Amino acid sequence: MAGLSHQHYPLKSLLHPVPTCQHQHRSHNVRVTTCSASSSTNLKPGSNPNRLVIETRLAISSTTSITTAAKSSPPLLNDPALQSTWAHRAWVATGCSTVLVSLAKSIAEAASSQIWLEPMLAGYIGYVLADLGSGVYHWGIDNYGDESTPIFGSQIEAFQGHHRWPRTITRRQFANNLHALARVISFTVLPFDLLCNDSTIHGFVSMLAGCIMFSQQFHAWAHSTKSKLPPLVVALQDAGVLVSRSQHAAHHRPPYNNNYCIVSGVWNEFLDKQKVFEASEMILFFKLGVRPRSWSEPSSKWIEEA
Repeated sequence: MAGLSHQHYPLKSLLHPVPTCQHQHRSHNVRVTTCSASSSTNLKPGSNPNRLVIETRLAISSTTSITTAAKSSPPLLNDPALQSTWAHRAWVATGCSTVLVSLAKSIAEAASSQIWLEPMLAGYIGYVLADLGSGVYHWGIDNYGDESTPIFGSQIEAFQGHHRWPRTITRRQFANNLHALARVISFTVLPFDLLCNDSTIHGFVSMLAGCIMFSQQFHAWAHSTKSKLPPLVVALQDAGVLVSRSQHAAHHRPPYNNNYCIVSGVWNEFLDKQKVFEASEMILFFKLGVRPRSWSEPSSKWIEEA
């Protein structure tokens, strides 16, 4: 893009500086174009000796920042992004209501029919599958897409930030942490509440939906220190009912490609030993040519900052 432009100035104009391009700094990190100007003075044959020809040569360079300033530093303690809004609370209340209605209908129908085994077994299956679902979803957004990905972009961006500042999740207020999943659960479970009266189906749906909605809270507890957790939560973690702190800590250590499940973590050992996700990554690579992030050296977005 470099070029020469010939401009004629009276000799007396040399007493005044010729305009040059200056750096343009902006308050946020974007692509910045820097222009520099160099001038040479040549007296051309046949030209007016009282006039000089000034050749201005422009050299343009550009630099691109890796991340925006907002993404390069951890959230502040009082960051509004970590606080709950009334909209967040409303969605969490709605999600909890739909799940509780489903659970109540399961209990009521079971009591009416005196059949308890099937709803309880269905609820247990829902709990187990919620852990598997959390792992598959976590693996997907950890390894594929970016903030521009439709629908999931904000979640992908948030999880990349979480790898860099994992303790931030412990400072999120309750509804702030759960509202996105609560919104999905509300629309998914409501039709079952309105149209279904089967105790077994409601046993499965209520446990599956409830564990998925609260998975982010289980995740936050897995990042908390033991002294700051309620004794009941610590007991459930130690018993394997909720994902433990030590198990999930392994996910935040190189090579960042294991222990994805965040409800109970019961699936983690099987999925990692059988290399289920690694096999899935190979299939996606050979079929679609898409490389997962875990195949590359960890970038600054993956390395925890002290």
